[in-house]
Amino acid sequence: MLWRRSLAAVGLGIKHQWSNMSIDNTVRGEAWVGDAVLALYARRWLLRYTTKKMSEADRQQLFELFVSNQFLSSFGEPSQVEATIGRKFEEEGLLAAFTHIEKSFLDSFRKSARKRGYVLPHPGTILSETPEDQ
Repeated sequence: MLWRRSLAAVGLGIKHQWSNMSIDNTVRGEAWVGDAVLALYARRWLLRYTTKKMSEADRQQLFELFVSNQFLSSFGEPSQVEATIGRKFEEEGLLAAFTHIEKSFLDSFRKSARKRGYVLPHPGTILSETPEDQ
């Protein structure tokens, strides 16, 4: 009888592992989508709100800062942060995902960029009708 309980425990362990793998795959998929939504937001924001004088190299560095795991880790585990964005997009659409990004990350991004010597305009949002004057 002891071996039956052991087999049952092993069976439950395997089932539990498969369940965790399913959750991991779900989070991974949501994070993949969230990463794409964040990248789209960051590119649109940078194109709209950085000066025309800014070099492409500087714009690229700012983009990499905005979407980096180092930056995202200040808000939690980066894959989980991206998964939250992905879920927001899947459940409520692009506007809701962009709103979430602006409310959650934009101010911190601007502060991080300033610490690195970049001068960015007042916090325009991608959701506003027209870009601020440059």
